[in-house]
Amino acid sequence: MDGSIALWMFAAVCGLLMLGYPVAFTLAGTALLFAAVGTIAGGFDPAFLEALPGRLFGTISNVTLIAVPLFVMMGVILEKSKVAEELLESMSALLGRLPGGLAISVVLVGMLLAASTGIVGATVVTMGLLSLPTMLRAGYGPSIATGTICATGTLGQIIPPSIALVLLGDILSSSYQQAQLKLEVFNPQTVSVGDLFVGAIIPGLLLVGLYCLYILGMALLRPGSVPPVKTRTMSWGKLLHGLIPPLILIAVVLGSILAGAATPTEAAGVGATGALLLAALRGEVNQNKLQEIVTSTLETTAMVFMILIGAAVFSLVFRGFGGEELIQAFFADLPGGVFSATLLVMVVIFALGFVLDFIEITFVVVPIVGPILLLMGVDPIWLGIMIAINLQTSFLTPPFGFALFYLRGVAPDSVPTSAIYRGVIPFICIQLLVLAALWVWPQLATWLSAQL
Repeated sequence: MDGSIALWMFAAVCGLLMLGYPVAFTLAGTALLFAAVGTIAGGFDPAFLEALPGRLFGTISNVTLIAVPLFVMMGVILEKSKVAEELLESMSALLGRLPGGLAISVVLVGMLLAASTGIVGATVVTMGLLSLPTMLRAGYGPSIATGTICATGTLGQIIPPSIALVLLGDILSSSYQQAQLKLEVFNPQTVSVGDLFVGAIIPGLLLVGLYCLYILGMALLRPGSVPPVKTRTMSWGKLLHGLIPPLILIAVVLGSILAGAATPTEAAGVGATGALLLAALRGEVNQNKLQEIVTSTLETTAMVFMILIGAAVFSLVFRGFGGEELIQAFFADLPGGVFSATLLVMVVIFALGFVLDFIEITFVVVPIVGPILLLMGVDPIWLGIMIAINLQTSFLTPPFGFALFYLRGVAPDSVPTSAIYRGVIPFICIQLLVLAALWVWPQLATWLSAQL
């Protein structure tokens, strides 16, 4: 088999995706077309496709992936029940009178919203609609306002419990076991989604802390761009009513995972139920709203699982054409060994982040390169966190960053696109700094999981 055909297939998929064709059907359709032509030409063994039913059944019956619709539902409920809006009002009342306080409020609320939704687009759009008009009315510069919102929205990639980490954790767990079996370790260690959640805590909090430090630095150097805001006085009762319930919900969900009391799937069920109860206590639940919540959750879940199915077909055909062996041989021949291989993968993932969403990258690229890097001795938790932050940076980088497009869609015409691009540059530098720190000190991602 000519392994180069696998690379042509990969290039064809990327080209079709850039033309705007649906991801799931592009993956499966292109792979099946190449498999059919390869079978006729005698360059592909159709026996590879016999494993497809088992792959699809394994995907649909995967208990870990049940967390995806539950976390999506939790985020949709919090968004539609105006919990995020009240949380922002409370944080603004608490911090808004300080220079830069409103921007710090946006970062902290966006962090909590990211933890509950885990979807970049949902967080950016929600925070853009809720906070951008307020920040502009308060006299904030368009660049710092839009940059803060975009950067905060991308925290959904790394702040647990994140859907991106759930999907990455599932793929890396499978890849890690494959790598160990190839090394003839017949009692393989496992890496769970919970391990990835624990590994993401320190890097995630480091990012949030550096964002806040940057805003405080702007308040000292250019106070006119982040002025204090005259907020209406809010009673402590209302303040706590807006802050405490969502904080408790997220603490219970994440705390139960970290304490080992619940799996991510069980915690996601608790989170979705808790969010629904929270919305009901606020009087925000009715038939129409429940229908919106269920429909939105169903649409997102169907999209994820259709991409999963398409990716399963693609990866089987890719392996059938010898693509995995070709890439493994290429990495083995690279000068610099593990360092060069990892750096190359990070650069490729960063570039693909301009045109593909994290779900496509997770299910198309990671299953191909993950086992090879893990076979070379790369730590799976460190690799997962590096990929998540790498994608987060890619989604923020002009001119193709997804977060920029999402905010451009809801920002007023008075905010020029150039202001959005200028605003994200300092935050991109912060994320690159954290990536570099993780590269130099992998313990930032691995130390906490080793303690639990």
